[in-house]
Amino acid sequence: MISPDDFRRILGHFATGVTVITVRDPDGRPTGLTASAFTSVSLDPPLILVCVDHKSQSYPSMIVSKTFAVNILSLEQEAISRRFATTKIENKFEGVSFTLSPLGLPLIDSALAHLECATVNIHPEGDHSIFVGRVEQVQSSAGLPLVYYRGRYDRLSGPP
Repeated sequence: MISPDDFRRILGHFATGVTVITVRDPDGRPTGLTASAFTSVSLDPPLILVCVDHKSQSYPSMIVSKTFAVNILSLEQEAISRRFATTKIENKFEGVSFTLSPLGLPLIDSALAHLECATVNIHPEGDHSIFVGRVEQVQSSAGLPLVYYRGRYDRLSGPP
């Protein structure tokens, strides 16, 4: 069987965009986590999935919440990605500009896009759970995406 370190190294060869998944905890406070394991599932109905580590600080809130948001980060938001990826910060939203959507979800300001989702299924698999969300609201803006490749942040090359 392949070791977790080898598996992570091999998967690092797949370049991904970077997202921050946001939700509100049972007390109404915003919380979130950085995730690169995000993809579309279906166009009709519009479904996406995101994989969340069971050890994530936000995992308990994801489990109990009926909604979550996917914030697709722009090239300028590497610091936000790093902030939401660490377990050393209790309040990840401190100093991060965000807006509460009409659905009550925290949306990170200046992200390239936001997808507001209703949780339709949760599949526990290994040390993560797969959250399937039905996309209820979307918005986007101009800019370049933040990319993650081989263990580091990067940018797309060539003309935008």
